[in-house]
Formats: sequence, structure tokens, C-alpha cells
Amino acid sequence: MVLNSSLARAGWRRARKVLTSRAVTALTVPHGVDRYLGLINPLWSVNEVRAVVTDVAHHTPSTVTLTLRPNGNWRGAQAGQHVRLRVDVDGVLRTRCFSVACSAHRADGLIEITAKVNPAGTVSGHLKRTARPGLVVGLSQAEGNFVLPAAVPEHVLLISGGSGVTPVMSILRTLVDRRHTGRITFLHYTAGPGDVVYRDELAATHPGVTVVYPRQHGRFSREQLLRFVPDYAEALSYCCGPPSLMDAVTSLWRAEGIGDRLRVERFTTQGLVPQAGDAVGEVRFTRSGVSARGDGRTLLDQAEAAGLRPDFGCRMGVCHTCTSVKSSGSVRNVLTGTITAEPGEQIQLCVTAPCGDVELDI
Repeated sequence: MVLNSSLARAGWRRARKVLTSRAVTALTVPHGVDRYLGLINPLWSVNEVRAVVTDVAHHTPSTVTLTLRPNGNWRGAQAGQHVRLRVDVDGVLRTRCFSVACSAHRADGLIEITAKVNPAGTVSGHLKRTARPGLVVGLSQAEGNFVLPAAVPEHVLLISGGSGVTPVMSILRTLVDRRHTGRITFLHYTAGPGDVVYRDELAATHPGVTVVYPRQHGRFSREQLLRFVPDYAEALSYCCGPPSLMDAVTSLWRAEGIGDRLRVERFTTQGLVPQAGDAVGEVRFTRSGVSARGDGRTLLDQAEAAGLRPDFGCRMGVCHTCTSVKSSGSVRNVLTGTITAEPGEQIQLCVTAPCGDVELDI
């Protein structure tokens, strides 16, 4: 990390070598050098990506857009990728996944995310109410495969709904910055004009870019698609939005044998329904000395019901924040149905349910 804007890169490499030496590591046990650097300057870190909020915008009543300046540990992001953002909410460090909305070629090194406020959520509401320039947050490196190929085809079709516009917006901005010479068709499904976060930008004229708001013509359908993008089967397509939209798009592409030309980004899961026979046995949290009868819910839900507070982020199997060690017992992945019983395996609490007696190192 560059400790301040005037510190030369070579100087930081020498400083980093000292800060990661065995002597310094031993002196900073158990918290580590990053903890003490953060006390001097919240952005200082040897290993962690931290970022300061430089601008906050409220483009719609239900969203908040943050512009962030990351420290030197940030390795950049491809268009369409996401990050895990960590923020202190009432003394508890919370983690959530947000797509990077800016172009991969943004010249000033800043990154942008937009959060859709979930009425039942903790982090998005907190950011909407309290985020101000100067706030320091933690970030993961960029993740995800919802990205452009090395060779972009002539026609790119972007389909989004609601907050799913953010990764698709990143792809659009990146293609515009690259001066993509082909066609870009952008279908955005929204409840109304007031809900479009980037409406003014999308209204700007870019050569080869066509923006359509098809919701006024009903829900997504093949007939609707043929009306606006008759050659959709020939395009490389990207889709992100509510599950109903993504399921409809995915089903159509598969039915027509063009599923290999569709990229989908999912940040939501279907309801997790316990299977018969799961609500048996005992869940033992060995480090805490707490036990509870299995009730069929995920291990994260059961741990919280038992009064424990394990780390978690997305609660949908995306961010891996809740990954823990299962000492013994059989568990089922509620997304895939896969049952595993290997001792000492790492599992994601938010998408794993016990099958009989289970011990967790929590």
C-alpha cells in the first residue's frame, strides 16, 4: 500500500519488507501489523484493501451510490465483477457483496458501487442513512466471472432489472470507453422512470448503443425480445436482475440451444426449504460450548438462534464470509442438495443444513 500520495513505490516496497518481517510480526501478535497501522491511519494496511468514500450520491429514493478511493493493495477490477464490502454497523463488522459499477478503464483510479436499500437489510440502509465522504470501508479484491471476453463480438446484448443494472452498467461503460465499434443493446426492466439509477447517463447518445425500457410493454418474453432485438441469438448476452427475470432469460436461451452465449450474475437464491429428515439430531458449537436441537434451518440460522454471532456477509453462498470448519457430522448444501460427511471440512454456514448430529468449530 502507498502510505500517502507522495511516498515512492520503491520506498513502500522497502517499508513493506520491514513491516512483514518476523520481528515486526512477533511484536504485533495477536492482532497483526494491519491493526496497528489502522490506528495511525484507517487506510494504512500491508495486506488489506481499504477504501475511503470520496462522494455519496442518492440518485433515487431507494439507492445510494458511493465513490471510493482504494489504497494501494487494490489490484483493479474487470467490468462486471463484484467486491465484498466491510463496514462497521453499530460496532459489528458487516460484509455484503456489491457490483463495481464503473468502467474498468476509469482514469482516476476511483471505483463506484450502488446499493439498493433493502427494507429488511442492515448494511444497505446503514449506508443510505449515514455514508459520508471520509468513511473508510474494507474491500475484498474484485471477484466473479461475469466479465467480457478478450475478443468482444460485434453485438453485445445487456439485460438488467432493478439493482442488477450495476454490473451491466460497468460493462456498458467499459465498452464505451474502449470505443467498441459494434452494437450494444441495453434492455433495462424497472418499475418506473424514477427507479432508474443511471437514467441521465443512459439517455446520453453513444454511437452504436440502443437503450430500451421494455417493462411498459409487459414482462420479459420471446415475443418482446423479438420486437426489440430480433437477432438476439447472435449476440453475446449478459443478464442480471430479479430471479424471475434471470430464470425467464435463462430458460429461453437454453430452450433455443444458445445457452453458451449467455452470462448470468446471481446475488439472490430461491427460498431455502428444509428437506424431510433434516430436522433431527443435535448441533454442537464446540468452541462456544453451546448445543441446540437441529430444526432443519441452515447452520447460520441455528447458530444465531442459539445466541451466537458468527461472521456472515451475503447469506446466500456468494461471499464465503461465514465459512467455518465442521469437525464432524453430515451436512447438506441447500443450493445443490449435495451431502458431505468429511471431518474437518470447510462449509458455508448460510447455505448448509445439518443431517443428524453435527459439530462445528464455533
